[in-house]
Amino acid sequence: MNHPLISSLETDPRRHLASIDELIQSPEALGWINEFGRPIVLKALHGVIQDAREDIEATLKAKSTRALNELAPESDQSNTPVSRQEHRRLQNRQDLMHACHQRLLAQSEPHLKEVINLTGTVLHTNFGRALYAQAAIDAATLAMRASVNLEYDLNTGKRGERDDHVESLLCELTGAQAATVVNNNAAAVLLSLSTLAQRKEVLLSRGELVEIGGSFRIPDVMKRAGAVLKEVGTTNRTHLKDFKENITPKVAALMKVHTSNYSIQGFTAEVSVEELSRLAQAHALPLIVDLGSGTLMDMNVLGLAHEPTVAEVMRSGAHVVTFSGDKLLGGPQCGIIVGDKALIERVRKNPLRRALRLDKVMIAALEATLKLYLNPEKVQHDLPTLRLFKRQAGAIEAQCRRLLPLVQKALIGKALVSIEPCASQVGSGALPVQTMPSFALIIKPLKPLKPLKPLKSIKPTLTMTMSEQALERMFRQLSTPVLGRLQKGQLVLDLRCLEERQEQLFCAALSPMVTTSRP
Repeated sequence: MNHPLISSLETDPRRHLASIDELIQSPEALGWINEFGRPIVLKALHGVIQDAREDIEATLKAKSTRALNELAPESDQSNTPVSRQEHRRLQNRQDLMHACHQRLLAQSEPHLKEVINLTGTVLHTNFGRALYAQAAIDAATLAMRASVNLEYDLNTGKRGERDDHVESLLCELTGAQAATVVNNNAAAVLLSLSTLAQRKEVLLSRGELVEIGGSFRIPDVMKRAGAVLKEVGTTNRTHLKDFKENITPKVAALMKVHTSNYSIQGFTAEVSVEELSRLAQAHALPLIVDLGSGTLMDMNVLGLAHEPTVAEVMRSGAHVVTFSGDKLLGGPQCGIIVGDKALIERVRKNPLRRALRLDKVMIAALEATLKLYLNPEKVQHDLPTLRLFKRQAGAIEAQCRRLLPLVQKALIGKALVSIEPCASQVGSGALPVQTMPSFALIIKPLKPLKPLKPLKSIKPTLTMTMSEQALERMFRQLSTPVLGRLQKGQLVLDLRCLEERQEQLFCAALSPMVTTSRP
């Protein structure tokens, strides 16, 4: 009988692997070259052959170790990483080509792909926040496929200003005298401070030194803008006298930051926009208000807590207001600056603005979104963000009952599925203590059923087939990823954001699980 190691070396499967030259000249590879390009196909072929070699090497190493230690006869393949059958599969030219094609298809898929948001957070920062209204999608598509008058005045035939497409709308909706837009609200704050308070002090309450996602902090932004932060008051209580006592010739502006992503309750006090405005005017200083996730309509209409609107803040006496376009407003990612004409003109002339400006696609989407707000009744239906806020719990519960049988079939033998009430949240730092009643599919992994007394003849009828983390990963890896939240050992799928189009995608993504699930 031959020594296993010698036998393996004599019949080394690596000798039978097809060469790159042979594979690249095959009809399949020639077709892939037309579709993907020769460099990409060559790289994929090198990759699958390298994988085959590594698997074979691992097998030979395992067989060598087993033979030297006399752990098992040569015919025992139970502990080898890759069996001889796997060797033969890898040697097979057809299977190598199939593996190459799968690799090419995987590489060609977009990295940025659609997901189904069932976390219960409507404005999820990790998922891109607000969904565009159809009008905004159409406008953005037009801007992408055609030349547009982005900076061209069709009336005069001369160079125009890209703000012209949205400024009048913003002024009408907020009551401001002028407006400009940049790529997000952090940029709006940065640009405003850089323009109005360069190398000068800005007074701000200690209770408003906010930090939002990604470690964005107001003190850091002020520093980068060249402004000097002067904290006044305390964390929980700040009074008008705290601002008065700190006004010196070094001060360039007063500032108020809306704490949209947290709430301080209890023994508190803050200075209103009206009070700060009067103080600012008395000292010929501008009042800058950062609203963060600003809104153009009263959230009470949607059944949510009141959030100060941009128009209300302008009427209260703010001179410059900054806010986001992709949060409560429900539009594309951008930062909006509105306020007094003279101040906005100064902001517009800042050289930094060019580095922060919006492109034609975002301008088009923002214009279309703002136009929806001209009809307060219709915007609640046409704007996805507002529509999802307004969705009734009863409709969500009915949807849960409609989808329950499908999910149960997909998870037979793996988990139990039920329907329970839950609470959705706004997200993205907006209305932090506000929740909305909703319903969810609750997916709980099966646990083993153990007899009261240990009997060898009795075995548990149910086994824990996977953990809640494995369940979450399984849904995350569907053709259209389904993203829920883990809570108390369960996977919670809150259906608030599952509208009709994505419900169809959800069903299609689960179909393979239904066909492969065991009874």
